[in-house]
Amino acid sequence: MVEQKEIKTIAVLGTGIMGGPMAKNLAKSGFAVHVWNRTRAKAEKLIPDGLSVYDTPQEAVKDTDAVLTVLKDAPTVLEAMNSAQENLSKDAIWIQMTTVGKKIDELIQFAEKHELTFFDAPVQGTKAPAESGELTVMPSGPSEYKEVLTPIFDVIGKKTIWVSEEAGKSSRLKLALNSWVFALTHGVAESLTIAKELGVDPQLVMDVITGGPMDTPYFQQKGKAILNDDYTASFAVKNAVKDAQLIVDAMEDEDLQIDITAAGLQRFQRALEEGHGDKDIAASGLAGKKEE
Repeated sequence: MVEQKEIKTIAVLGTGIMGGPMAKNLAKSGFAVHVWNRTRAKAEKLIPDGLSVYDTPQEAVKDTDAVLTVLKDAPTVLEAMNSAQENLSKDAIWIQMTTVGKKIDELIQFAEKHELTFFDAPVQGTKAPAESGELTVMPSGPSEYKEVLTPIFDVIGKKTIWVSEEAGKSSRLKLALNSWVFALTHGVAESLTIAKELGVDPQLVMDVITGGPMDTPYFQQKGKAILNDDYTASFAVKNAVKDAQLIVDAMEDEDLQIDITAAGLQRFQRALEEGHGDKDIAASGLAGKKEE
């Protein structure tokens, strides 16, 4: 049985759309939180909330009980952890929340090499749930640490689903979940676009679906954003391109042909090329008409 050590001080590496709110909520709940971000100005916004900002990952992780990574992609995570590893004690707890797909295996290898206790713990949800602490956390890793990690996950999310003792399973689950998110997003955007192009008020699409079996909170959220031309990012198109590519690449490794996510990736790529990369994925509907 692993001796339980209470986690009091956490280093959060990455304070963007997701990491920033997570760090802020952890500090509000009584944890001492060290933060680092590539763009320091984003991290400095958290100083009034009592968080300590550092110039390097190495400085941020010093004298902490756990490290939480919420960065862009696997190479960025590895770069940060390579910088930090000198100040990490053996058996330090590393909670990895970046969406990395099957590249999680590279991070597991890093953790094993440096004798870190590793948890693969992506989340389901975007900006608003991150801000309100209502994400769904999906950890994989040694179950004997559940007790010590539960207070952290309870701050970040409203629900925690322990996926497996085997790290890596959660990141693979996240690929399946993101494929559904992208399918829903493209479906809403395309339906409203079809109505508009055919000379029908797209609000009527919303009116017909509202309250029926096809209605969902997600449909309402994205539909209203599109109709209001409000593309404030909770999940940016440029990140969707990265995540959809992870899904496509993973399925190529499995020799499985997937059609919906692959087509959706092309649509996100068009939106990115047309200058919508920093907008929310609802901007899928802004991808231009195909050339004649």
